[in-house]
Amino acid sequence: MTIAILGGTGPQGRGLALRFAMAGVDVFIGSRDASRAAEISSEITTHLPTGAATIIGGSNQHAVEQADEMVILSVPWEAHHPTLESLRSNLRGKIVLDIVVPLAENNPKKVVMPSEGSATESAQAFLGDDIPVVGALHNVSAKVLQEIKKPINCDILICGNNLDAKNKATELIEKLGVKVYNCGLAESARAIEALTPILIRLNISKSTSFKHAGIKIWGE
Repeated sequence: MTIAILGGTGPQGRGLALRFAMAGVDVFIGSRDASRAAEISSEITTHLPTGAATIIGGSNQHAVEQADEMVILSVPWEAHHPTLESLRSNLRGKIVLDIVVPLAENNPKKVVMPSEGSATESAQAFLGDDIPVVGALHNVSAKVLQEIKKPINCDILICGNNLDAKNKATELIEKLGVKVYNCGLAESARAIEALTPILIRLNISKSTSFKHAGIKIWGE
C-alpha cells in the first residue's frame, strides 16, 4: 500500500510519514516544491529502523498519482483550498483524509471556521460528493508523532459522510497502534477541529505540567 501525504514536509506530515512507514505503509510525500519534498524524505528516512517501508518525496501531483487510494491533506489552513483546487482532477478515485485545522492567523489558540462549518466540510463541499473526504488526526501533537520510539498518547476521532471511505481511513490509522472512534458525519468536524486550539492553549500554559497532550476517550 502507498499513501500520499500532501504537506509532508511540515512537522505533522513528517511525523505521519515516519509512523506509517514504521507500520509497513509506503509513503509518498508531496509538496509544491518537489526538490524540497525529495530532500525531506531522504532526511527522515535515516530515522527509520531496518525493515520499515519506504518514504519518497516529489510534487503534490506525483504524490497523488502514486497513492493507491488514500491522500492525506496536511497543509497549513491558508494552503488548504489552493492545494485542493490545484489537484481537483487528480483526486478523482481517491479518498482525501483531511487533518487540517482552520487556526486563526498568528493565533494558534483560536479557530476560525469557514462558512461550511469546518475544514472537513469545506473540503467536501469544494470537491463534491464523488471525492469522499474524511476528517481525522486533528488533535495529535506533531511532536508526539515525531517521537517514533514512543507510542502515540491519544485516541483518534474520525468523521465523514461516506461510511466506506471512513472505514478505510480507520483501518489505515489503526496501523499506527491507536484507537479510532467514529464520531459521525462530516459536521462533527466542527467540534473535533475546535478541540485543537484548546489543546494548544493547555499545552503551552504555564499552569499545566504537560506539553503535548491529546484526547483520550475513557469509560467504565
